[in-house]
Amino acid sequence: MSILIDQTTRLIVQGLTGREGTFHAKQSEAYGTAVVGGVTPGKGGKTHEGWPIFNTVRAAVNETGANTSLVFVPPAFGADAIIEAAEAGVPLIVCITEGIPILDMIRAKSVIDDQVTRLIGPNCPGLISPGQSKVGIIPGHICSKGSVGIISRSGTLTYEAIHQITSLGLGQSTCVGLGGDPLIGTSFIDALEMFQVDDETEAVVLIGEIGGTMEIDAAEWIKNNVSKPVVGFIAGQTAPKGKRMGHAGAIISGGDETAHAKMKIMDECGINVCESPSEIGKTMKRILKDL
Repeated sequence: MSILIDQTTRLIVQGLTGREGTFHAKQSEAYGTAVVGGVTPGKGGKTHEGWPIFNTVRAAVNETGANTSLVFVPPAFGADAIIEAAEAGVPLIVCITEGIPILDMIRAKSVIDDQVTRLIGPNCPGLISPGQSKVGIIPGHICSKGSVGIISRSGTLTYEAIHQITSLGLGQSTCVGLGGDPLIGTSFIDALEMFQVDDETEAVVLIGEIGGTMEIDAAEWIKNNVSKPVVGFIAGQTAPKGKRMGHAGAIISGGDETAHAKMKIMDECGINVCESPSEIGKTMKRILKDL
């Protein structure tokens, strides 16, 4: 099994006719995902690289039966693209766009919360269920089918964890890049809930960052609700207080938001915490061997 995406995924790309949209739509299709069309206002009725283009998400959904949308639009239009997909009834929206203004995301989040729609991102690498479907920018060639679920706020460390898990012969069930912005659609707890009930996910890798309390909330939830082993790592161990490091959400504003504070809480909650990202794969292999 997998979570969120599989062989039934029917993908439309908002911004398909742009360079990045075109490239990653081709990558998704080459991986086996059914890419059924794109949305670019003003270009409806045309085709692009063989895909039909629609003026609106609703028209694309009605015509193609799409159940997932991948958002590749400029930051100024990112929130509106998310809202349009949600109001068109798309069950899963994956927003790669970085730099969407926080006030725009507050507006989009309020709409998402009133819809039966899940948002991954923004500012994320997307997700992949190895051997089934790829939605986003995660490189398919580093993945392999297996039983380890991966959840991460860091795109680069998502790839590193995937590579290690693959190299050690373990493989992944689904890999989810949550996004590094202060306001995102899906939390660690949301993903953990899905992995907990997924029969073919035996263990989970959780990669967090400094800033915010999402990792702390997740650690406490894991302690009370997750029966599967979790390996954790927090990026930003040397970051100075008050300085943003890479992602918009990676800024320490309180005592519990430092990497070491989060790692301590995670350890107390029973998570197998790694001091270095190079330990993620080895730690997971040792844990699974002992199961």
